[in-house]
Amino acid sequence: MNSIELIRIGTKILQKSSKISAGLDSELILSNILKTTREKLIIHPKKNINKILENKFNSDIKARKLNKPIAYILGYKEFWKQKFVTDNNVLIPRPDTELIVENVIKNFKKKESKNVLDIGTGSGCIILSILSERKKFKGIGIDTSKHAINVAKINAKMQQFGNRIRFINTDIDNFFSCKYDLIVSNPPYIKKSKLSSLIEDIRNFEPKLALDGGPDGFSTILKVIVKSSKLLKKKGMLFIEIDNTQVIKTKEMLKKYKFFTKDVCKDLSGNNRCIIAIKL
Repeated sequence: MNSIELIRIGTKILQKSSKISAGLDSELILSNILKTTREKLIIHPKKNINKILENKFNSDIKARKLNKPIAYILGYKEFWKQKFVTDNNVLIPRPDTELIVENVIKNFKKKESKNVLDIGTGSGCIILSILSERKKFKGIGIDTSKHAINVAKINAKMQQFGNRIRFINTDIDNFFSCKYDLIVSNPPYIKKSKLSSLIEDIRNFEPKLALDGGPDGFSTILKVIVKSSKLLKKKGMLFIEIDNTQVIKTKEMLKKYKFFTKDVCKDLSGNNRCIIAIKL
């Protein structure tokens, strides 16, 4: 069987499951199996695909039909300018989270040397993307999940950051270190009661630890703010991702713990997504 036939079969299967991106998903899955790009696969279709690879394709299509996220099937997700190894131990990197990277770059010059802390680092996509843009920055990423830390270390090794980055498996409450110039965080901020209403791709596959923000969605946000107030240098900056509905209460928390809210940034959909605050 050739690649065009396989893609056609995969697309039909996924369309029956109401997958909007059925054709794209089929192309991505097959190109990943054949270790080529989607573009090359389309321009130069493979004429003969052996049975082993065909079975792998059918297995991956079946997994996608059952709502397994495409990033977990492929084993990576593109974020900022790199591919990041991604599995079900880490939250899938999302375009909206690039807002943190974008605004850190806007607020710090290339020649500056800064120490960065990433709270709840997951795949390491945020801090590694920042370090790729600011060559004199050094950083530490912490996460309560040992498996997530292992994924972040793989990504750091693949992108060759050397001794500029360390990843530590620890809870934020047990982390004591030097003062930082900036802290970044994409904490869990979804209300526990809303987890069951998330789409199946997220609800059944992504780690609850990275999603569950407690009864009101603010449990970890508050922890990040309190800890940042102790770990940041005077005039140090905090970049934190939030939900669109959490701006007012988050700003109140920041004020209570001696922060000045510099800016509230909107995501690609026009929703409030990132708060930038300065330690007074």
